[in-house]
Amino acid sequence: MTPSSQLDAGMIVRRSLFFSVLIILTLGNLFVLFKGLDSPQAMDQAQISREIARGNGFTTKMVRPVAYDQAQRSQNRAVPFKGFEDTYHSPLNPLLNAAVLKLIGADKPDSWQMKDNEMVFPLDRVIAAVSTLFFLMAIGVNYLLISRIFDAKIAGVCAVLMLFCQTFWTYSLSGLPQMLMLLLFSCGTYFAYRAVEAATTGRLAAAPAIIAGIFFTLLALTHWLTVWIALGYIIYAAIAFRPRGIIGISVLALILLAGIGPMIRNNNITGSPLGTAFLTIYNGLGNGGENAVMRNGDLETQPLVLDGLLSKIIKSALVQSNDIIPFLGGIVVAPLFFIALLHPFKRTSIANFRWAILLMWVGAAFGMAIFGISKNELDANQLHLLFAPIMTAYGVALISILWSRLDFVASTPFLRNMHFYFIIPICSLPLLLSLPLSVRIGLALRDRGGVPHWPPYYAPALNNLKKGLKGYTTSKQVVFSDQPWAVAWYADRISVWLPPTYAEFEKLETISNDLQTPVAGVTISPSSHGSGPLSEVASQYRDFTMMVLEGKTLYPANVTLIDRDQRIQGVAKRYPYRIPLVGPDMIFYSNRQTRVSETDELQ
Repeated sequence: MTPSSQLDAGMIVRRSLFFSVLIILTLGNLFVLFKGLDSPQAMDQAQISREIARGNGFTTKMVRPVAYDQAQRSQNRAVPFKGFEDTYHSPLNPLLNAAVLKLIGADKPDSWQMKDNEMVFPLDRVIAAVSTLFFLMAIGVNYLLISRIFDAKIAGVCAVLMLFCQTFWTYSLSGLPQMLMLLLFSCGTYFAYRAVEAATTGRLAAAPAIIAGIFFTLLALTHWLTVWIALGYIIYAAIAFRPRGIIGISVLALILLAGIGPMIRNNNITGSPLGTAFLTIYNGLGNGGENAVMRNGDLETQPLVLDGLLSKIIKSALVQSNDIIPFLGGIVVAPLFFIALLHPFKRTSIANFRWAILLMWVGAAFGMAIFGISKNELDANQLHLLFAPIMTAYGVALISILWSRLDFVASTPFLRNMHFYFIIPICSLPLLLSLPLSVRIGLALRDRGGVPHWPPYYAPALNNLKKGLKGYTTSKQVVFSDQPWAVAWYADRISVWLPPTYAEFEKLETISNDLQTPVAGVTISPSSHGSGPLSEVASQYRDFTMMVLEGKTLYPANVTLIDRDQRIQGVAKRYPYRIPLVGPDMIFYSNRQTRVSETDELQ
């Protein structure tokens, strides 16, 4: 057998093994380990996608009190809760999911209804499957990109590290748009590198540079915060590509052109071209965080205070730097990219491309410093993850160069690739360590669709027509809830985020009733009473603290709390029936004790 045939056979074996593992992990995560969606923003986008699929436009069944206040002030009228227009989310991910939901018939009422023995909502798996598909495509694009920058060996190692990265799988199964963002960013960086190659050899870089700009524009339409990444690319393009400034201005014009439509729409609905999405700035610079302002029915009572602006930005930047390894997917070699900035790579295109990546990353980090990012496992503002593959490539390349310069490695050929056998297991440990227990649990409950993310999410309690929230309400009614995203997605009901004060609750309740969308009741779940210490719960839910905590005393002691609280006596009288959806942990305070009939639904 010739060396070339041995090489070909080895390559076939390695690629076959890679694709076999890819298929096993994909099917295993979607059908054995899957627990349902576990992100408020993901559920919110999913129910918006369903409304789009139904032909209702970019409307939402989850109503944020502050968004309603914006719409009411801007339009100077009582805005209907039914068909309420969303200005919080970027449009591309919901539109793509809407096409899939339309294709499988999920737009029809009561389609894809949960079975009695199911614990995971079937459409959760559909949303996660779409996200996972984007992830797998991103692996392919990054392989092509890294092969072009370095070689197939480093590209193969990076593909394996992506495949065995627990964080990538967590985001893939969450339903958040991060995997679509990863795919678009990877495509953008591929063409950006093509432009850098062209520029370093004296060829015209305009075509690939503009194509990269198109992908970064699509990226901005997937998550508004990624505009900061595009700004980094625009700065680099304006400096690096000739004629100087023209390509940068062209890409900026693309982004502005794509944003004109959404900004005009947002301005018509809320009176602000940035809509409700801009209020996420409270995560980074505001007091109390995003959740507090979103539940506030009067934005004027919680103005944005910019005192100590510089210190807040520095604090957020330090959080990012201290946790850069987790933010980069736990791939420990990825941060070596910053050391690779000091290495004199021989190929000019490789050396120059580093600065494009750095500028885009600095832009992203600055945007996250302003709009906020947390250490939570799933953060909707997580942009560092998009840079993990390309930074990993530079980190692996740097290690390979240093490893090859060791005398004992240079004199022993079979040691030349030995460093890969250390990098891959170390970076894959989080996934490998969690797999055995997850597989055992998943296999034990595979007949019930998997283990739900309980607490706080339990889809049967909301979706079940016999003993769930959906069966106690009609599509024309409104439900106040501490997890309105879950009510909107699983129960398919209009849900208002529970405000902190009774005055705001009563105002929204009155408007809802006057608009012929009567309030059916209030749902309390672990999203509130399990959100933190008692002092934190009381600070967040203020007038409704006793209602939030009542489940702890109601069963089995049968001690009521809201009847004794003078602040919410009106709620106790109008919604006196306590219907346990999941024992004492999830209670529906209803205005009626029985399920609705078909006649009620039609009325």
